[in-house]
Amino acid sequence: MLKYLLSIILSINSTLPECSNQVSLIHGSIDKLSTNCVTFSVSPGTGCAWMCNYCSNQLGTNNYYFTNNVCTYGTGGCNGNPVAGVQYTCCTLTGSL
Repeated sequence: MLKYLLSIILSINSTLPECSNQVSLIHGSIDKLSTNCVTFSVSPGTGCAWMCNYCSNQLGTNNYYFTNNVCTYGTGGCNGNPVAGVQYTCCTLTGSL
C-alpha cells in the first residue's frame, strides 16, 4: 500500500508545471519585478492622490505599483482607501507586459 501511495505522489509531482519567475496578469505578464521600492506611512486624511504623487516623485516614474494594491488607477485618477499609520510600499515595474 505504501509503495502504491508513493508512486501516486511521484506521478502527480512529475505532472505539475514548473514555476517560473513570471507574474500572471489579466492582460499579460511581467518578466521581472524590480527591487526599486519606497516604503512609507501616511497620516489621517491622506488619500491615494497624494500617495501616487509621492511614489511617482520618489521613484522617478509613473510606472509603479503598490505591493498591497492600496491605491489603483481608475475613474478620476488614483483611488483607494489608505489607513493612517500603516506602512505602504510602492515599487517600479521592469520587464514587458
